[in-house]
Amino acid sequence: MIPEYLAEQDWPAARLPDVEVTHVWTQDRALSDHIARAARIRRVVDHPEHMLGEIDALLLARDDVENHCSIAAPFLRAGLPVYIDKPVALDLAAFDELLALQTYPGQIFSCSALRFAPEMRLSADEAARIGRPRLISGTTPKFWDTYAIHLIDPLLVLLGHERRPQRLFSAPFGHDGRILGLKFDDTGPEVILCALGSNCSGPLELRVHGERGWSALTFNDSFTAFRAALAEFLANVRSKFRKEGQDFNRRAVEILAMGRT
Repeated sequence: MIPEYLAEQDWPAARLPDVEVTHVWTQDRALSDHIARAARIRRVVDHPEHMLGEIDALLLARDDVENHCSIAAPFLRAGLPVYIDKPVALDLAAFDELLALQTYPGQIFSCSALRFAPEMRLSADEAARIGRPRLISGTTPKFWDTYAIHLIDPLLVLLGHERRPQRLFSAPFGHDGRILGLKFDDTGPEVILCALGSNCSGPLELRVHGERGWSALTFNDSFTAFRAALAEFLANVRSKFRKEGQDFNRRAVEILAMGRT
C-alpha cells in the first residue's frame, strides 16, 4: 500500500520542507538496507544510539509497543524530541514510565495519524444533519493492541477527551479480535469499537448514528493523514511545546487498556 499511495503524490511538492530523514536502524541489517534504498536514507546504523549527536529528533516508527521505552530512553535522556508510533503504550503504568523519561514537557509526541484525517471528522453540516449522536460504532481491521488506537483517537477528536467514559463491556470477537462498549456520561452517546482480527475483513470506519440520521467516516487517505501527523510533530520540535499536553494521549491509553481485558 505504501508504494501505491506514494506514487500518487506530486514530488517534490509533497515533501515536508526543511527536514530530512538521515539515518535508519532496524533489528535486521538487510531490512535496514532495504528501507534505506527505498526511502533514500543516506546512513544505516547498526545500533540506534549511534544516531546520538547526529540527529535533531527521532522517529520511533515501530508498533512493538513493549520495546518503546527501552529504545526511546537514550534519546529522551539526551533531550531529543521523539515521535513514538501508535500506540504510545498499552496501559497507564507504561505510559507514565515513558513520561518520566522526558526532560521537558511535550518531548514525546505520539498519535494515530487518523487523528488528523479530514475524512474521520464530522463537518458542521453533517453534524447538523444527523443531530445529537446517540450511537457511534467503529471497526478496524487486524488487532486491538496495534489498531484500536486508530478508532480511539478520531473518536476523542469527535467527542472530546475531557470526559472519562464508562466501560459497558469488553470481550473477544471472532478468532482473535476484540470488542469494547463504552458510555460517555448520561447525555453522551454509547460507543462500540471492534478490532476485527485476522479472519474478518472490513473498513477502518466510525459510523455516527444521530437522532435524525447517520454518517459513515471511512478512512481512505493514508498519505494526507501521515503527512499531517509528521507536520504536527515537526512544529512541536521547533517550538518544544505540545499544544494539548498529554491529556489526550492519557485518555486514549486508558480506553485502549479498557478493551484489552
